[in-house]
Amino acid sequence: SYRALQQGMTPAKCIALALELRRTVKLPLVFMGYYNPILSYGVEEFCRDSAAAGINGLIVPDLPPDESNALDTAAIESGLDLVYLLAPTSTDDRISLVARKSRGFIYLVSVAGVTGAREGVPDYLPDFVEKVRGKASQPLAIGFGVSSPPQAAAMASLADGVIIGSKLIKLIEEDPSLAKLGTFVTEVRQALDWDYPFVA
Repeated sequence: SYRALQQGMTPAKCIALALELRRTVKLPLVFMGYYNPILSYGVEEFCRDSAAAGINGLIVPDLPPDESNALDTAAIESGLDLVYLLAPTSTDDRISLVARKSRGFIYLVSVAGVTGAREGVPDYLPDFVEKVRGKASQPLAIGFGVSSPPQAAAMASLADGVIIGSKLIKLIEEDPSLAKLGTFVTEVRQALDWDYPFVA
């Protein structure tokens, strides 16, 4: 978010970009960002304009589900899925709450801490995924720290989706031509599509 703000990005520009992408991209599009810019834009207006631009869902990491009524209501009225996060430290009550409220999918944070590239798959992750599956019917996507095709394949073997962010930003910074980014995305796609030889 800091880097985006430094480059002059605004919620309105994000919405305009989504509208442009939607002309050619048929896959679901999900905005991920903090609550303050949404609040500043206007919660109902943001949801309405995002939906009109072709956005399908929102991930707002700093908005807990028990404090999300305004955004949740606006998202439902605009036909947007509001996706909530669960961490390995989440209580049973929090898992149940997210299972009731999250639409589209549930974002499982693979580690306790901040985002950023890491190696391997935490030992506790399979049990955490199964614990959430016991309470939720939504697809589960794992994110935070996914940084290699083998790691993505290992995460995908546990869940229904894999979320990669920090690694992509790092590759863009390393190579503005986006060649490294393209290679990495292709390798991850292949790892998820095929039986990829990995060490968990």
